[in-house]
Amino acid sequence: QSKNNETEENLKQRDLQGKRIEHNLKYLNSTIAMMNIKCVSWLIVSTSMVSVNVDGFQSVPSFSRNNVELNMAKRSERAHMDKQLEDLMDNDWREFRARLVAREKVDSPLLSMKTEIEDKDLQKQEDMAVMFADAISHIFPSKSNKKNTKQAQTSVKQQEAEADGSSIFQRENIGNGVHPIIDDPFVSEAELPSFLPEIKIDKHRWAHTVPHIEPGCVLLANEKLGGVFHQTVVLIIDHSKSQGSTAVIINRPLDGTLREVADSNNSTLDLSLKMAFSKSLVTYGGPANADQFSVLHGFGEVEGSRKLAQGIFVGGSLELMEEVSAGNFDPANALFIKGHATWVAGQLEREIAKGVWYPAAVSADYVLRYAGAPIHEDDDSSDLWADILTGLGDEHAEIASKNEGRGDRRMMP
Repeated sequence: QSKNNETEENLKQRDLQGKRIEHNLKYLNSTIAMMNIKCVSWLIVSTSMVSVNVDGFQSVPSFSRNNVELNMAKRSERAHMDKQLEDLMDNDWREFRARLVAREKVDSPLLSMKTEIEDKDLQKQEDMAVMFADAISHIFPSKSNKKNTKQAQTSVKQQEAEADGSSIFQRENIGNGVHPIIDDPFVSEAELPSFLPEIKIDKHRWAHTVPHIEPGCVLLANEKLGGVFHQTVVLIIDHSKSQGSTAVIINRPLDGTLREVADSNNSTLDLSLKMAFSKSLVTYGGPANADQFSVLHGFGEVEGSRKLAQGIFVGGSLELMEEVSAGNFDPANALFIKGHATWVAGQLEREIAKGVWYPAAVSADYVLRYAGAPIHEDDDSSDLWADILTGLGDEHAEIASKNEGRGDRRMMP
């Protein structure tokens, strides 16, 4: 009887476990069904939201434009605010580096002066050694060196007179120990840094050479380089030692607006873009993909754009078009670039090593010269190549003065 009772309990437990498994299977099947429905719905929505590429730009189907416009407006507004905050915080590392470079130019005379001071200290030590030897020889004179000592003293005096260029008793040498940089004869070497003037650079037009290639820097064509790159300013977009480089020319403005240039080249550029950016200039960007357009601006890192440096952005034409429609962005502050230039891995480095290009870091206003950047009285508004070389100074300024005059507007292919 006890065995029968145990058998009945086992049957009941198995029956209960079977019901639980059946219930779990039903729940699992219903969950999978709901997931399939959600996945199908997501695919349908995603398919309806797929953007269409038109000459490198993205356009959104009209039935989904309202929701997309709202999301894009929020993202674009945030991107523009971020850019404005960066400008207010004044934390551009490239500008900080430009100040360091300017400081080095001021400090270089100090380094040479320090070397000169050290040489003078060594000369003083040698003179002290000679005086000590002379004193010993006077205390313990010998017949053989009396004549030599007098001759040595006479020669030392002659050398000092020749080094000074004149006698110490001449009037122009009295009290004329003025520092070559600081007009204070009592300033010591340790006090020199505190007396140096504060380094200030013009945020609008700073420029200096760089020893390497980096996104956001520019390449200034050698004055001897001909062809389509003659006296060009090339903005680096991408650079990799393994994949090569991509860049665009930014100082070859074409005649006409975006719509006129696109229509004259039978471009399939979206009509809404051509209408929205009717005031925008177009520049010849390079020989590669000459039928495609990209946009350079300083609005902010909107959706679809890329930040090259503080205040310099490329791409994001669709979002900028919405900002133009909302009245938040002036189309004159966008520069459309027709085509681009490319280099295979290692090619650009070899060209720079041969002197084909002068790599430089420059202010955002230089880069955005044809994208609405303010023009000041010191700028050469018609020759960006010569203007940046002049800003670099030294031998680059001489190159600019000898080769300026052609200007940025040329007959381009």
